[in-house]
Amino acid sequence: MKSELLDLMCHRVSSPRLETPAPQGEVLENIFKTALRAPDHMLLRPWRYLVIEGAARGRLGELFCEAALKESTDVTDAQLEKYHAMPLRAPMIIVGIAENQNHKKVPTEEQVVSCGVGMGYMLLALQSVGFGGVWRTGPMAINAIVKKGLGVQEHETLLGFLYVGTPKGELKPVPALKTSDYFQRWPAL
Repeated sequence: MKSELLDLMCHRVSSPRLETPAPQGEVLENIFKTALRAPDHMLLRPWRYLVIEGAARGRLGELFCEAALKESTDVTDAQLEKYHAMPLRAPMIIVGIAENQNHKKVPTEEQVVSCGVGMGYMLLALQSVGFGGVWRTGPMAINAIVKKGLGVQEHETLLGFLYVGTPKGELKPVPALKTSDYFQRWPAL
């Protein structure tokens, strides 16, 4: 039995080079809806997403520069230019934030994973409709100044930045992995 969804999932790739356009309208709304279908124990809805487009990307670059300058006095002008340009690598950025809630049956780690699954679902949805994305983390995803600037609260976890747009150029195929290297039967015989 052939499944288009399984085929898409087995061939998912990141798109590190992106250009305009990003998805809009009903297509974008449907991509957002996929994130809301992530496994969600006790229906906590432990996630929220920020969408950054247009001039707001420049403001995010300024926030990255502010964070870099407060982290180190040795930041060079070239490094600042790189931080400022980072959000301009794609026409849209979706920031994944886990809204960690105290719950006796649902540990924080499970809530973070739920948000991460939502990010992954969006990556699959993007590729399924001809767009692309790449999930980036790095020092800015854990920086207190960046988190404060984005309104991330103490109880929340910033999972990363999903850069979204139209893939530019050829995508590198991801090498096929052997499932037997990662999946084992338990107990071992």
